[in-house]
Amino acid sequence: MYTASSSVSVPSRLQQRTAVPAGSGPFLGPAQTARPRRAAVPVGQPVSGRIDLSGPQGAQLRKAVASVHRICPEFNPVQVLRRSGRSVLIVGTTGRTTAVAKCLLDQSPAWAESLRHEIASYRAFVRHRPPVRAPRLIAADPENCTLVVERMPGRPAALSRHPLEAPPRADLRAVLGAVVRLNSWRPPAGMFDAPLDYGSRISRYHELGLFTDRDLGDLQKLLHGVAQAGGRQGTGQFCHGDALLSNILLSPTGPVLVDWEHAGWYLPGYDLATLWSVLGDAPMARRQISQLAQQQGTAARDAFLVNLMIVLTREIRTYETAVQRTMREAAPVTAAQPAASGMAAGEEQRLLLRRLHDDCALARRAVRAAVGTR
Repeated sequence: MYTASSSVSVPSRLQQRTAVPAGSGPFLGPAQTARPRRAAVPVGQPVSGRIDLSGPQGAQLRKAVASVHRICPEFNPVQVLRRSGRSVLIVGTTGRTTAVAKCLLDQSPAWAESLRHEIASYRAFVRHRPPVRAPRLIAADPENCTLVVERMPGRPAALSRHPLEAPPRADLRAVLGAVVRLNSWRPPAGMFDAPLDYGSRISRYHELGLFTDRDLGDLQKLLHGVAQAGGRQGTGQFCHGDALLSNILLSPTGPVLVDWEHAGWYLPGYDLATLWSVLGDAPMARRQISQLAQQQGTAARDAFLVNLMIVLTREIRTYETAVQRTMREAAPVTAAQPAASGMAAGEEQRLLLRRLHDDCALARRAVRAAVGTR
């Protein structure tokens, strides 16, 4: 919620991987020496500036600010933090508190339901605090899809969805510690639902040709095994649902998780699978995640692999769409005027897409090996 990132933007990848490093797959292998890491760049939190409310886009902002004032009259808008066709984030103050207002611009049912789910999550946290830090709810209006929360200090664990380099070891340790604590939380029954219907999602990916017949059969077998396992592993796990590094702020007092619009009950290991999928250039981090995912036994391992196949396939769909859109936008106006920047962006996305396909093939082999051990 605090970082201005795009779901389809990736950093330049200077080298293309030619082999999967040992120990970085969903099944554990021999350890490798970690590569040198670049220090993370801190992101400051000062609030200053002025919102431009003129012009056609200013009309949208005026409407958004009016929506915020209806539920939080003391909100003083200062600057636009992020704006897209879907929503706008506005930084401001409420008394001595720095706040972030999120207003939906696209009122389509899917986006509206997503923001209402996020509002419900923050309201639930007022009554029952999770074991990790989360922004404090200030005001919310589910009907008009407006949310105001405290702006937490800290820097994102990564600025992009798929970071080029692994986070520093201390950052990764803090992130994984927060995720594990959250996953062990058992909120009262009825507070959260299950955002993901695994059977329907697997069937839909099979119908779209993203899963083969064998994938379908293997994943259904693993799902059946997890359901039959019983106990804590078989009943689900509370997850953030979008545990990207860019949704985790690192502060001196500990990690802060933001953007709770997908929070709920999942098969064990969903958050870990999300982190594994975006750390393609961090084999040691992946190895540590695999260890955490498998330390609770066979059922936890199988649930993690099901989650991994679903998450990686979702990422592939997202970036395939992004590549196609980039290529259309990069079409030259004339033969003598190629759109160089668009072509470069398309190449970055294609490299990432190739890595995601390699990761999915790796996860597929792990799924088949897991089925073979049952």
